[in-house]
Amino acid sequence: MGKIWRVSGPLVIADEMKGAQVYEVVEIGAEGIVGEVIALDGDRATIQAHEETLGLRTGEEVRPTGRILSVELGPGLLGSIYDGLQKSLLSLVEDTGSFIRRGAKAAALPRDKQWAFTPTAKVGDEVKYGDIIGSVPETFLVEHFIMIPLGVSGTITDIKQGDFTVEETIAIVEGKDGKKHEVTLMQEWPVRKPRPYLRRQNPSGLLTTGMRILDYMFPLALGGKAAIPGGFGTGKTVTQQQLVRWAETKLNIYVGCGERGNEMADVLYSFRELKEPKTGRLLFEKEIFIANTSNMPVVAREASIFVGVTMAEYFRDMGYDVLLVADSTSRWAEAMREMCGRLEEMPGEESFPAYMGSRLSGFYERAGMVDCLGGPEERTGSVTIAGAVSPPGADFSEPVTQNTLRIVDALFALDVGLANKRHFPAISWLTSYSLYVDAVKNWWNQYDPGWEETRGAALVVLQKEAELEEIVRLVGPEALPDNDKLLLLVSRMIREDFLQQSAYSDADTYCTPDKAGLMLKTILRFHEMAQEMLTAGVAYEEIRTSPIVYRIARMKDMFNEEIDEKIKELWAEMDEVLVARKRA
Repeated sequence: MGKIWRVSGPLVIADEMKGAQVYEVVEIGAEGIVGEVIALDGDRATIQAHEETLGLRTGEEVRPTGRILSVELGPGLLGSIYDGLQKSLLSLVEDTGSFIRRGAKAAALPRDKQWAFTPTAKVGDEVKYGDIIGSVPETFLVEHFIMIPLGVSGTITDIKQGDFTVEETIAIVEGKDGKKHEVTLMQEWPVRKPRPYLRRQNPSGLLTTGMRILDYMFPLALGGKAAIPGGFGTGKTVTQQQLVRWAETKLNIYVGCGERGNEMADVLYSFRELKEPKTGRLLFEKEIFIANTSNMPVVAREASIFVGVTMAEYFRDMGYDVLLVADSTSRWAEAMREMCGRLEEMPGEESFPAYMGSRLSGFYERAGMVDCLGGPEERTGSVTIAGAVSPPGADFSEPVTQNTLRIVDALFALDVGLANKRHFPAISWLTSYSLYVDAVKNWWNQYDPGWEETRGAALVVLQKEAELEEIVRLVGPEALPDNDKLLLLVSRMIREDFLQQSAYSDADTYCTPDKAGLMLKTILRFHEMAQEMLTAGVAYEEIRTSPIVYRIARMKDMFNEEIDEKIKELWAEMDEVLVARKRA
């Protein structure tokens, strides 16, 4: 047991810490403030406290726990709200009220709730790490598989069926050495240690989000990693909320890392009412929330990120596709900068620690699609990570954004100019990119043959519009030839009628891949028709004021299930107009 020697913000220096280990969890002072040992010098330990240290005095006790920072994994995770250290905020509110006292403890998984366990393994089966031995129907949307924990292997000598708490024994496994291991519904895992897998695959298949600019133009593959940088007010949080609401994954994890408390409160409130589009069940049944907002302990931001990704890997090992969003990694980097300064380490660019890039990489590289360890059948799972970045002044050249771009394979760059024009999502089609186009090509061709050519044609139109903007600013749009005027019209239709999307419209908030493909092909078909009409001598002004332009603009108000029939009618009308004008 050690004694406090000095306190400096979130840093606590303690003496008499012989036998302590780096990253060991300790309890500080009478209130039991949680901290981690981050450096050792003889018997003196440097501890980063994950809670406010105001009021701690020299000589107070520091009690090592003998364990490193770990998470509890088992039934009860879904629909839960945790702080950065996986303390259940719902339990804390019940025990201490809305104002949570420092040092308060709360178990991550409920200890008194019983879960209906149905075994799939039987007595005499040989099992090892990762093998599924049964399941628990945690929610209507997610079946929770119970896996053999690390370090346990051998023969099942007893397995039960019935209702159990997470601490009760459901099976006994006898190893080759004769040692018996009791298996429960719960296991623990260190947050900074990636969970093992059999082999890693290349990301494949589309992470369907319902956002046209992402799904169609800049796709994110299952098992991929993406960054969403943007200045203040450009819509980072709303974009991530849309991802978590509509992504077609088995479950989603939302990490609020250093963002404003009112934003997190809005997320928690809205998700209690939103419903999953396919089943009509509440989205809360497939979500996990980790809240470490700007008024919560700064140092715990790093822990909150790794707590979230460890949970994601746990469900990945069951064979599920999991989406993790982190809002935002810039706040985590700011916490690292503060610790770097207090530890008097050699700073890197803009006073961020020199090791910031490796820390960010250690988080993002835990994304991926893998073949999971264990049986009885082969299974594949994925973790997809989308991290928001908050560059000051929307300056993408700052260190956090640049280090992130070296790691991720998709960039969804939010543009201040688009946000000021009320164009949402404000994702720039000129700056954004995705390296997953080849990975999702086969997936897209099943739903929309010719997707790659359609996407490329639309991007060409948008790029030509950007090239014409300088000329338009100098001479005005009226001085352009009719072909260029038509290109500007079509690019505006792509921007406003396809890329722009309203989160408040029931018909437009979620767009299926089929609908997205039909919408963009209709706009490009109009472009071809209008070019033929120009060649036939029809005035540009007549094309611009055609009712078809208005009909195309209303495509986004069509519901997904009625789009096929109405698009066919629109195409037939376009063909009739073209034939009539050619005859005239």
